[in-house]
Amino acid sequence: MEIDDIKSSAALMYAEFIKNADRRTETWFLMSSPLPQTLIIAVYIYFVTSLGPRLMENRKAFDLKGVLVVYNFSVVALSLFMCYEYVMSGWGTGYSFRCDPVDYSESPQSVRMAATCWLYYFSKFIEMLDTIFFVLRKKYSQVTFLHVYHHSIMPFTWWFGVRFSAGGMGTFHALLNCIVHVIMYSYYGLTALGPNYQKYLWWKKYLTTIQLIQFVTVTTHISQYFFIKDCTYEFPIFIYIIGSYGLIFLFLFLNFWYHAYTKGKRLPKVLQNQTWAHHSNGVMNGNANHEKEE
Repeated sequence: MEIDDIKSSAALMYAEFIKNADRRTETWFLMSSPLPQTLIIAVYIYFVTSLGPRLMENRKAFDLKGVLVVYNFSVVALSLFMCYEYVMSGWGTGYSFRCDPVDYSESPQSVRMAATCWLYYFSKFIEMLDTIFFVLRKKYSQVTFLHVYHHSIMPFTWWFGVRFSAGGMGTFHALLNCIVHVIMYSYYGLTALGPNYQKYLWWKKYLTTIQLIQFVTVTTHISQYFFIKDCTYEFPIFIYIIGSYGLIFLFLFLNFWYHAYTKGKRLPKVLQNQTWAHHSNGVMNGNANHEKEE
């Protein structure tokens, strides 16, 4: 009887919680409830941390260079498309870059913004392939806690963003992240093409700077909420989440910058030909060796 009471209470709490959700997105793929995505994320974590390494234990690492070229440049194309859609659905067509509330109407532009938010959310599942490729190539040093945590938490939190707040000032970090992904995955794609393309990677040393600029910009933009009187953004909880993300990863990158460029005096030459950290989805993944052979 107690179990039934717990189930009933949980159902009532969920019904109360979800009644404020955006009706426009409730029938979209993976949007009916957070359970399907939770199962996907759980399977992802289990595979990359346990099942995958055990399956690969007595197998030769897969040669995925061709797959990585297609994958990385596909993510570049998808990121470019999302940049365009974010600009056309708000950030270049009326948003003030200050207190921009969510438009919950059925207007073509507001629905376009919501659809772009859903696509950004779905892209986070595609980017889980980053880790799966690491496992299949037996690059286990790149499957760090920070890497797996980031790839898991982003789709999980963005489900709530799409269901409750698909638009407004809370989407600026997504636009900026898409811009950064165009740069980052272009670098990965060129690297995967092989040594003949190394001459086109002179800008590798600026990748960490680009990341730092991203997190400073995101944190600065979202912090405006606390200084604008009567801001009508509907779900302030997302402001706190975005702000926390920006600060956490800003400090992580500053820590890397200090150890690699200040304390390490910009690294010995032998290490300058490597990448101390492999970046994926705009965050540090803790890889100490970037594969030059790609």
